[in-house]
Amino acid sequence: MKVAASILDCDFLHLAKELEDVVKAGADAIHLDVMDGHFVTNLSFGVPLAKAVRRAVSVPVLTHLMVTEPEWLIEKFLPYSDAVTFHVEATEMHGQCLETIHTAGKAAGISLNPNTPVESLRPFITLVQDVLVMSVYPGFGGQKFSPEAPARIRDVAHLIKETGSSATISVDGGINADNCAAVSASGTQMVIAGSAIFRSNDYATAVRALKCL
Repeated sequence: MKVAASILDCDFLHLAKELEDVVKAGADAIHLDVMDGHFVTNLSFGVPLAKAVRRAVSVPVLTHLMVTEPEWLIEKFLPYSDAVTFHVEATEMHGQCLETIHTAGKAAGISLNPNTPVESLRPFITLVQDVLVMSVYPGFGGQKFSPEAPARIRDVAHLIKETGSSATISVDGGINADNCAAVSASGTQMVIAGSAIFRSNDYATAVRALKCL
């Protein structure tokens, strides 16, 4: 299991140190939750922070756009991202979003909220490199993991197999040491964790637990 550290819960006053510490602790990637106050009720950060993170780390930077009409923002984040994920619910221009990401030579991901049918992914499942399953309703860190999430992950895994897609599965929301094994068993290749890492006393121990080591 790979682990991406979501910096939403980190100490932004000491961002460079937090990034250094979490990468040394074994995080495989840094996850950026970009929120617009519209698609989700919270606001997070923008391009300047993404640029700073990109300069600070050598591991992949994964940008998750929790924004309405992501087609207007994708190009701005691409220079600082190894992958960009947008929500299936947030746009009617899925093809344009995917083309923009792929033309830049970056990996494309598509995400879906807990109440969105898995079947909504079918038109795009063979065109993306990753499906990000939300195990909470997005917008805030520290929420509790949805008990329905493992079944949804299995449904996504079935759709990937059925369509011959090569997409991986990531899961975001309420991930911790108590549920990561169930998430892994359901077919997940990467978990995104924020509070489970940054609110712990030992980042390395937290990351190892999330990797089910």
